[in-house]
Amino acid sequence: MRLLIYTGKGGTGKTVISCSTAIKLAEKKYNTLIISSDPAHSLNDAFQLHNAVTRNNNDNHAVEVFPCLQALQIDPTLEMNTKYREIISYMASMFSSKGIDEILAYEIAMMPGMTQLFSLLKVEEVMRLRSHEVVVLDMPASGEALRYLYFPKLVSKISNRVTSLLGAFSGFAEIFQAFSGISIPTKVLRYEKDLFKSLNQLSDIIKDNSITTLRLVANPDSFSIENAKRAFMAASLYGINTDLAIINKILPYKYAEVKSNEFYTNWTKFQHNKVREAKSNFYPLPIREVPLHSTELAGIEMLRVNADIIFGEDDPSKIFYTGKPYSIIDQPPKNLRISVKVPYTEKQDFDIKRLGSEVIIKVKSPTGYLVNVIPLPTITFDMKMISTRLHNNTLNILFERTAYSH
Repeated sequence: MRLLIYTGKGGTGKTVISCSTAIKLAEKKYNTLIISSDPAHSLNDAFQLHNAVTRNNNDNHAVEVFPCLQALQIDPTLEMNTKYREIISYMASMFSSKGIDEILAYEIAMMPGMTQLFSLLKVEEVMRLRSHEVVVLDMPASGEALRYLYFPKLVSKISNRVTSLLGAFSGFAEIFQAFSGISIPTKVLRYEKDLFKSLNQLSDIIKDNSITTLRLVANPDSFSIENAKRAFMAASLYGINTDLAIINKILPYKYAEVKSNEFYTNWTKFQHNKVREAKSNFYPLPIREVPLHSTELAGIEMLRVNADIIFGEDDPSKIFYTGKPYSIIDQPPKNLRISVKVPYTEKQDFDIKRLGSEVIIKVKSPTGYLVNVIPLPTITFDMKMISTRLHNNTLNILFERTAYSH
């Protein structure tokens, strides 16, 4: 089985790219399921199914788009109420016992990220049942999306160490029990045990690079590319394999001179410079360039055309790249080394500077300077960058802990 996860800033065309991928897979006779929990975009709109997905989805079941392709629009609230209501109700009752309004208590009980987590648990269920050969997941647009993917790995480690409490939530429940005076129902403990079992299985799926692949979607503009770069770094640090970056909605360069329009020409040049930068910034990932179409991409035929532009004759289920572009190596007692793959050599003229939470590399090329902005992990916030060394297309950045780092 394969799990293909598409992520990116809102408005980049993630849903359209996900649907195009699913169509290409189905046409190659893979039994394919596309899943979306993004409330801003509906699979109905993309496939033009006239609300078939949501109308027949009162129990979060998939509907057929055409042979070999099914679609599932997840309602995270429905998923939570169906399978984990006992846990949420218990947490809400603890807050209510202290005089918090019942409606507000339920809102507090739904901690940040829980709706995304319940969506991922639905993915785990689908993968466990092995009902499909390929699952395409359209992730909600969020800067925190990658943290939701890593959460099962984190929780599985915690739950393995606190099995006597049946997981971390039970540990929290013990604390809240003293706070609220409400005992923990046996049913809640049983649900918690099932929840952590699912989280462990989801963790195994996500960290298996032969199964799970993350794909970045960005537009040729600074904001979405920066968002994708941070997702790229986070995925590497979390151990999630990223195999492809897709730059979407590029203005066709061939029309710039024909149109003789300064506005269009300026935007075209700007975008193509951003594409050139993206190729450097996402190195060593393969890059797929997708033009801005002359009309809105909606309906199976248009999505099929888009899929051919993205993949050509390639099989979308293949792993286009395997590797670890970013790595962090702790060097006790004072140092931390970050290694980043870059498309430069020692012979090139380049300059490296740190600016806050980023390292900026300027490389001289025949057409001017290429700028590569490398996002740094939070741990380096109060560390001092003491040296950089480029060797065999790998930039090694050495940081030193300061008195404030401890």
